[in-house]
Amino acid sequence: MALNQNMEEVMKKAETLIEALPYIQRFNRKIIVVKYGGSAMVDPELQKNVIKDVTLLKLVGFKPIIVHGGGKEISRWVGKVGKEAEFVGGLRVTDEETMEIAEMVLGRINKDLVSMVEELGVHAVGVTGKDGGMLKVEKKYANGQDIGYVGNITEVNPKILYDLLENDFLPIVAPIGTDDSYHSYNINADDAACAIAKAVGADKLVFLTDIEGLYRDINDKSSFISRLTASEADGLIEGGIIGGGMLPKLSNCTSAIRGGVNRVHILDGRVLHCLLLEIFTKDGIGTAILADDDVLATG
Repeated sequence: MALNQNMEEVMKKAETLIEALPYIQRFNRKIIVVKYGGSAMVDPELQKNVIKDVTLLKLVGFKPIIVHGGGKEISRWVGKVGKEAEFVGGLRVTDEETMEIAEMVLGRINKDLVSMVEELGVHAVGVTGKDGGMLKVEKKYANGQDIGYVGNITEVNPKILYDLLENDFLPIVAPIGTDDSYHSYNINADDAACAIAKAVGADKLVFLTDIEGLYRDINDKSSFISRLTASEADGLIEGGIIGGGMLPKLSNCTSAIRGGVNRVHILDGRVLHCLLLEIFTKDGIGTAILADDDVLATG
């Protein structure tokens, strides 16, 4: 009996690998941008598993790029120097001292992630948007209010990313850019991931979040949306169905699709191996946003 049970478990593993095969073939050598943040970044166990997932994607032929945030850690360090984190319209008010803290914290997170990838046998390089003039910005305002060194991306130069990918490195990007005067600016990591995905012609853009995906009614779990087109997403926004912190994220999703990214995924980063489950299984576990003419949009 034990032998039969063991054989069944082995066969299930084999079936899982076979199910993944067409996806591995389809996305071989394709670029996937993973925006990494939320609980998956602060929980050590989740953090290790996300990095394992991205590393596996690299090893089976994908070309992943990680774009990470660090908001919670920045707030913690701002508090350590006796300042209170202040936000306007969901954007951090970033004076000169806060910008110094943000750059320090994001730099440390960046190199920690590099070390985790290297430990798994894959070569990674950590950069910021300042490197190679990758992310050019202008000052971003919140409801017309000056909030300091917060940048709105005006231009992306992806050359350094192409060079790293071509030389078999996994790029890990911290969202800091410069203006025309070469002052440093903090950038919303979702915005950075979206802009980078469009600039490199990514096949997929994945947002790791602290929610399961999109709901037509957040209080009704049966209203979960597993798949929708960019136009349907616009309809949800215009109809006021999507609001709060998900509103700018969904806007980034539709912008990415219209900028040439084939698919955008919103995943719950608190679920172990959510990346692998979404990409390598037929049903997936999150919400996928597709182009209006995607043949699988209504399938």
